[in-house]
Amino acid sequence: MATGSHHISSFHTKQASGQHGSSNMSRSASTTMDLKSGLEECAVALNLFLSNKFTDALELLQPWAKDSMYHALGYSTIVVLQAIMTFEQQDIQNGISAMKDALQTCQKYRKKCTVVESVSSFLSRGSLEQLTEEEMHAEICYAECLLQKAALTFVQDENMINFIKGGMKIRTSYQIYKECLSILHVIQKNKIEQQFFYEFEGGVKLGIGAFNLMLSLLPARIIRLLEFIGFSGNRELGLTQLREGASGRSLRSPLCCLTILAFHTYISLILGTGEVNLAEAEGLLAPFLQQFPNGSLMLFYHARIELLKGNVEKAQEIFRKCISVQEEWKQFHHLCYWELMWIHIFQQNWMKAYYYSDLLCKESKWSKATYVFLKAAILSMLPEEDVSATKENVVTLFRQVESLKQRIAGKSIPIEKFAVRKSRRYSPSLPAPVKLVLPALEMMYIWNGFPVVCKRKDLSENLLLTVEKAEATLQNENFSDYSVDDECLVKLLKGCCLKNLQRPLQAELCFSHVIQSEKLLKFDHYLVPFTLFELAFLYKSQGEIDKAIKALETARNNYKDYSMESRLHFRIQAALHLWKKPSSD
Repeated sequence: MATGSHHISSFHTKQASGQHGSSNMSRSASTTMDLKSGLEECAVALNLFLSNKFTDALELLQPWAKDSMYHALGYSTIVVLQAIMTFEQQDIQNGISAMKDALQTCQKYRKKCTVVESVSSFLSRGSLEQLTEEEMHAEICYAECLLQKAALTFVQDENMINFIKGGMKIRTSYQIYKECLSILHVIQKNKIEQQFFYEFEGGVKLGIGAFNLMLSLLPARIIRLLEFIGFSGNRELGLTQLREGASGRSLRSPLCCLTILAFHTYISLILGTGEVNLAEAEGLLAPFLQQFPNGSLMLFYHARIELLKGNVEKAQEIFRKCISVQEEWKQFHHLCYWELMWIHIFQQNWMKAYYYSDLLCKESKWSKATYVFLKAAILSMLPEEDVSATKENVVTLFRQVESLKQRIAGKSIPIEKFAVRKSRRYSPSLPAPVKLVLPALEMMYIWNGFPVVCKRKDLSENLLLTVEKAEATLQNENFSDYSVDDECLVKLLKGCCLKNLQRPLQAELCFSHVIQSEKLLKFDHYLVPFTLFELAFLYKSQGEIDKAIKALETARNNYKDYSMESRLHFRIQAALHLWKKPSSD
């Protein structure tokens, strides 16, 4: 891994510290930039970016963005990243425009007959005469640009045409990557020497690795559909390609590393089982953290790793440092606010959790409906006098949620739909608001927070006390249309706390209660399939793997049209992927 880190620092270390004026001077004398110079300048720009010098990186890349494929790719990637993080319409438009320009720049260097059309003919002859080294790099850069443009197309607006366009771009990008992998194998087999082979190889490993990893996460029914149109995903292949890319010396080595880190510290939690390879994550991050000790991205992942290890207080400290090291991109601050809010929810420090949820409501455009719901949910956990001190009105906040819902690619965001449904208990059309029970802990469950807390017995015990207090309150209330749903929610949360505390028999009683109440539920039908998922993990922990798989398959096959269905299907797919492996693995 150290070699990949060394590669970034080996180019123009003076320029990377901000002194890249000489590069601008020399380029004025020339109107062309060769592949070698383009790669070197992009290494400098990447160094600047990872050192929080985002504007410097853009200024270095922008003058050549219409003449050099790597400058075009680097510049547009930063602009797109900014757009995805801010969610501002103007930034999204800027990202689409930059990516369109980048595609045109890459197209200039591609062979007129594209690699997808021509590769089979030259592979059959075993000849690489049809593609120059520059043209091969143009294919990889073009595929990366297509993929990023597709991602932006999905978030641009709710037009279904855009959704289809995005899908077509992804398919073209995937085909190019597959053909480039074939070219890579021919080069390796014939031992053909190329000056920048390692850079082409890094691009292929990033693309093939990321595609396989992401496709492997999808639920089985979606995978079957995608395989029909030519997609396939193999998680082990994806991780292997990314690991090889991360340990190489190419420009894309840190990008391979960051992709694996995102998989281990985020995707495995939200869309997976919550079982995370922290040892690999720490090993990958270490050399980059050493090279960029104040880099926002590195600090952010460092904090996430500490949080998942159970070092909640240390994670808090690092997230705060991540906020303090730079002011240029506030978007990184918002990511940290989100994490700090959850940490305070885990600790049940409700006033501090409210503080960060309020900051997100005021500053971030990502999902106003989710932020406002979370703010109201957090305030609901506080005594009335504490809520009054904030000058907030919980009922008013819940009533705002529905009007803040947005649509992406013509569809509502599942977590926002969930928030809207729960907020309807505060609708002005009802005779009186019907208070939600433990809404902050319910959202913590939906975001898979309980596997994070399981490393800390003290936090799990405190959460159990809060849940049991709510359980006792419910038993003393008059029966209503919501009583069974509320009781089942409390049982699910209690079961998760007991599971974390290694009390499986009591946990199973809680989960069984929810499943047996299925026909009595009126609103929160998601509770039964999600409870079956928790029960499966309980069986697995006791060595009853067949019962565990049966519970997962029941949850997957017997229920549909409930809240957060896709998220559960992702998690079921991840669990089945792990548990159905042959024992020799």
